[in-house]
Amino acid sequence: MAQQPAVVIFDVNETLSDMSPMASRFADIGSQPHLAMLWFASLLRDGFALTAAGSTEAFARLGDEALRVLLADQRLDRDLDAAVEHVMGGFMALSLHPDVPDGVRDLRESGLRLVTLSNGSTKVADELLTAGGIRDQFETLLSVEEAGAWKPAREAYEYAARACGTELADMTLVAAHPWDIDGAARAGLSTAWVNRAGARYPGYFTPPTHTVASMQELAERIAA
Repeated sequence: MAQQPAVVIFDVNETLSDMSPMASRFADIGSQPHLAMLWFASLLRDGFALTAAGSTEAFARLGDEALRVLLADQRLDRDLDAAVEHVMGGFMALSLHPDVPDGVRDLRESGLRLVTLSNGSTKVADELLTAGGIRDQFETLLSVEEAGAWKPAREAYEYAARACGTELADMTLVAAHPWDIDGAARAGLSTAWVNRAGARYPGYFTPPTHTVASMQELAERIAA
């Protein structure tokens, strides 16, 4: 049985937030809804590439620029600037996955320290958690913008450990992304993969310490 962590770190985009409404933002501007997934994957790819090259850039700028590239040859129902603004504004309107509030409260009630660590901004995380009524359950909200490197680079997790005043081995990273799970595991954290859709975990990544289908199951696993 894995040791109970002192701090539980949550990824934000897709792990806590339900990003499916972003597809409707593309439909709103006259584009194809399925491009939402391609756009998000593209901006993550470029963030990872910059980190690998020793550079970094804010999530919002990459999202903006990746949209302009993707939509450049699309026949939209408004000008490009307005289209980009509408899609990017969707981040501030996202809601929590239904399983998140109760699971987070259960974890906090067990005495665990809860924080977020996102490749996006703390403003988006704050809006999401405040609207969902659980901002007070989190000790602090962290962004890789202060780390100088995007997850899954080791520096991002080390930054979180410093910010929380704890050791990497005393932290658990909770994420819906296998690449985040792998990065945290390689940095020395225990991990919990949130697999709501019953997907297959890629064999080339370090396996998660826990695999759960919901935040309630996560609380049962690590707060017992």
